[in-house]
Amino acid sequence: MDLQDQLKNLFPNHKEETTDHSENSKNSLWLQDAPILCKYEKRKGKPITILEGYTGATEDFKKLAKELKRKLSVGGSFKDNKIIIQGDYRDKIMEMLKEKGFNVKRVGG
Repeated sequence: MDLQDQLKNLFPNHKEETTDHSENSKNSLWLQDAPILCKYEKRKGKPITILEGYTGATEDFKKLAKELKRKLSVGGSFKDNKIIIQGDYRDKIMEMLKEKGFNVKRVGG
């Protein structure tokens, strides 16, 4: 008897709810017509990648920042409607955003 069967015996009236979080997270962000600008800068000698130009809700942009930092396993922050990622990850970030359906424009070298 596995764990699922034991739980069904303990809670016979319980009905399982299935939710697909991956589908919900893909469609929850507002897509825009104008491209998101992806810039590279050096601050105090260290490289950073800056994303700006998102016209949707601030909370959506914060969710996007958190997801990018988690997938890249790097630090970063969200300030003044800009996402700042530590390191030069322009190519990877642009690829991720294009998969989500965003229009992205590379600015600078």
